[in-house]
Amino acid sequence: MIEARASIIEHLLQVAAERRRRETDPKLQAAVRALKCYQQQRFTRTYADLLASQRYGAAARFFLDELYGPSDFSQRDAQFMRVAPAVVRLFPTELVHAVRILAQLHAISESLDSEMGSHLLHHSLDARSYMRAWQTTGHRTQRELQITLTLEIGATLDRYTRKPLLRQTLRVMRGPARSAGLAELQRFLEAGFDAFKAMKGAEEFLGLVGHRERELADSLFGTTVLVDPLAVQTPDAAASLAIKHMP
Repeated sequence: MIEARASIIEHLLQVAAERRRRETDPKLQAAVRALKCYQQQRFTRTYADLLASQRYGAAARFFLDELYGPSDFSQRDAQFMRVAPAVVRLFPTELVHAVRILAQLHAISESLDSEMGSHLLHHSLDARSYMRAWQTTGHRTQRELQITLTLEIGATLDRYTRKPLLRQTLRVMRGPARSAGLAELQRFLEAGFDAFKAMKGAEEFLGLVGHRERELADSLFGTTVLVDPLAVQTPDAAASLAIKHMP
């Protein structure tokens, strides 16, 4: 558990460093803010079918709002940083694991966004400049890790839904979490738990997300740009067939 606490703090320090870097450079900060909005638009179009699905809509919205959106997570991060020891002490081991993954994903995403933003300072943001920025950044391995961690958060939340006592534990922890300054973390975990429980199985959902994100990454890092990131949706016949059978 000491290792988990150290890992959470290390990644949140990286996030804080990226924020300070951007705060000292208003142009970079503006570029990153525009990039985050663009990526949220990309996610909305790529997963329009999942967002509209009765079964998968809540989970897709959770990914969009909590992992892909341009929301300001500084309050949540400040809570994490200030009370990381309390997270490890108060929350069950399974939930600490989820927080650790989230912190690592957040650190990677902020680092990539800063570097991407630095390549967009002198360009208007559109499909071509977005793809060129990815190719100039060139962190294919980091992008793959970003995808893997996103899917791992989903898979972890899905596993938790099979443990009814864990959901009850979360409810009981609302008061202590609020008193400890962990209200935002509590909200995140409860929202994720409820969104994934509503699916009654996340395997197909996570499979589609993984397939689409990796296909887009193949295009972004290829020698020839094949797709407009804002137009990526149900990229193959198999995925399209799967969507047809969604509620």
